[in-house]
Amino acid sequence: MDWGSLQAILGGVNRHSTSIGKIWLTVLFIFRIMILVVAAEKVWGDEQQDFTCNTLQPGCKNVCYDEYFPVSHIRLWALQLIFVSTPALLVAMHVAYRKHGKKRKCKPGDKIDIEELKNQKFHIEGALWWTYTSSIFFRIIFEVVFMYMFYFIYRGYKMPHVVKCSGFPCPNTVDCFISRPTEKTVFTIFMLAVSGICILLNVLELSYLILKFCIRKPKTGKLLPSH
Repeated sequence: MDWGSLQAILGGVNRHSTSIGKIWLTVLFIFRIMILVVAAEKVWGDEQQDFTCNTLQPGCKNVCYDEYFPVSHIRLWALQLIFVSTPALLVAMHVAYRKHGKKRKCKPGDKIDIEELKNQKFHIEGALWWTYTSSIFFRIIFEVVFMYMFYFIYRGYKMPHVVKCSGFPCPNTVDCFISRPTEKTVFTIFMLAVSGICILLNVLELSYLILKFCIRKPKTGKLLPSH
């Protein structure tokens, strides 16, 4: 996958984000996408080939591997990053729509500074506030769902040294061995910890925006001037 294109799109959203949103995006790219691209492939490698069982029964190894690893960690992390990043694209589309609307409002004789319009920062208010806060809400939902999926699919966050399998065509209950389980456990916990940090940043940013909205909400009652 071309992560550079995603970085370019989210970089444009970063211009209109809060300070907490900028920190979230930095954590996302440095500690998640970069680690996934640089280190994850080397840690996991050809996992199915390194997965060994104490039997030579044809097909038994494949069945056991599929039972304990129905989805590759790498692919599931990539899918998680795509889902977590997608809500931010809604903000990018909203900003692009606002910029397009400004262009259309300009009269034929008006001079439009394209570069200035391209780099213009929009304040998070009005309709953009709803789009931005909704994107954060869905980010939190996706993060929590994927953390639960990791726990449910892999039966916990710790990588076992030995797994037992008795499915057909295995002749009996066989022992299968996972390569470098300690290293993979550390890597898994690190990725999940970063995901937890991202959830915390999203909750803080959402709380900040809601609090800011409540403070800026216009007062309905106004005092009459005294005579």
